[in-house]
Amino acid sequence: MVRIILFLFLVGAVALGFAIAADQGGDASLQWGAWKADPPALVVVLCLVLTVFILILAWSLVRGLWHVPRRIREAHHARRQARGRHAITQGLIAIGTGDHFAARHHADVARRLAHQDPLALLLHAQAAQLNGDREGAQRAFHTLAEREDTRVLGLRGLFVEAQRRDDPFTAVAMAEEALKAAPASAWASHAVLGFRCSRGDWDGALEILENDLASGLIDTLPYRRQRGVLLTARALHLEAADRYKSRESVMEAVKLAPTLVPAVALAAKFLSESNQTRRAMHVVEVAWVAQPHPDLADAYAHIRLGDSAVQRLARVESLSAKSPGHIEGALAVARAAIDASEFQKARDVLQSFTDAPTQRVALLMAELERAEHGDSGSARAWMLRAVRATHDPVWTADGYVSDRWRPVSPVSGRLDAFQWLTPLAALPSDKSNSIDAEIANDPMLAPPQAKLPAASEASQDNLPATSAARLETSQIVTSPQAAPIVPKVEPQPMISTRASPVG
Repeated sequence: MVRIILFLFLVGAVALGFAIAADQGGDASLQWGAWKADPPALVVVLCLVLTVFILILAWSLVRGLWHVPRRIREAHHARRQARGRHAITQGLIAIGTGDHFAARHHADVARRLAHQDPLALLLHAQAAQLNGDREGAQRAFHTLAEREDTRVLGLRGLFVEAQRRDDPFTAVAMAEEALKAAPASAWASHAVLGFRCSRGDWDGALEILENDLASGLIDTLPYRRQRGVLLTARALHLEAADRYKSRESVMEAVKLAPTLVPAVALAAKFLSESNQTRRAMHVVEVAWVAQPHPDLADAYAHIRLGDSAVQRLARVESLSAKSPGHIEGALAVARAAIDASEFQKARDVLQSFTDAPTQRVALLMAELERAEHGDSGSARAWMLRAVRATHDPVWTADGYVSDRWRPVSPVSGRLDAFQWLTPLAALPSDKSNSIDAEIANDPMLAPPQAKLPAASEASQDNLPATSAARLETSQIVTSPQAAPIVPKVEPQPMISTRASPVG
């Protein structure tokens, strides 16, 4: 509407101008050599306007013809770009559907039509990965890493390729380069943190954690907990080499994570050595209320050096009273009662758990039978029940069972992954093997071995299956502990929704 009004206003102004010029009248004199003319002034004005219009039209025509080759080139380039973008789109769709033949075809087309497009390079790399061409994928990611705008993307691809060929040194180098280029890169930070933790470089891991907080990759509460975990790991590592730094680290860890069991147990030990008994007891009590744990009970029992077994029993009973009915409190009291020769008290606290005992309950009952009555038969029966008893809580992370706390999961590299949980029955456990070894090594508990006559020993291989089975009735057979598997992290695809080659 505004344009129409302006156009009408302009037409009216031009008409008004011509009307005024016509009203003025007058003649103009033009002379060119012998030629002379005296046209009206209005005719001269009209001729001048028409001449200017013709010159403008001629200039536009010449300028348009001059730019025709450039426009032809631009149109050709736009068509190539459109075809290249179409090939990239179809190639990414093919990768998402797992069609490696179509992905390779579209990648070749995109590389030919739009070889400088970062998406074309990425499509070529992913298509090479999908086809198993590791060298081609690595070349494409190298090209991406050399460009300033796609450097982090290329380093990410090289990191994944290094992991797939089991080259941790190259992988960590790529992650560190990416972290330098983009400090807020979450995958690079996680990878470098995991690598430094696996090498025991706790100072370097703490530096990465500080960088994560400054970059906004982690909130304050998770940061405090993870810093406490790393400080605890450093304190445990330096406990024998540098006790002063170890104490300093674990005391800060307890302030940041007051319920972290290994930190509290080590801090209580240091505080006990410096005669800060009340503070040590308070630290353990806070953690015990949050999560009763045998390490806390042991630290609390020995918190005052030189105490007798009876004094330790009284102290453990006061700790157990802070979590009434919990099995960890009963086990701690039973352990201290056996050490103090208070056998009846040990039986009383374990009585409610003997109907469906866990392995530790059965082991304590076996020790109680042997210590109180010297009854090796009853002790052996309890040991056999321990082999088949329910598992006790253990340190577990990502399905991996460990006999001690670790700061990082060996499966996923996740920090603060271990939790005090009861493992699944199908998972391997160290406890059954340790029980078997204890039975075999203890002359009072080891089952008697069936002996054959000399004549039978010579022909033992010829015995029928039923006889051989009877000879093994007193044997305890368990499967060996499975060795932990070193994880190989495969990151999730960056573009497609299915398992694409790039992490």
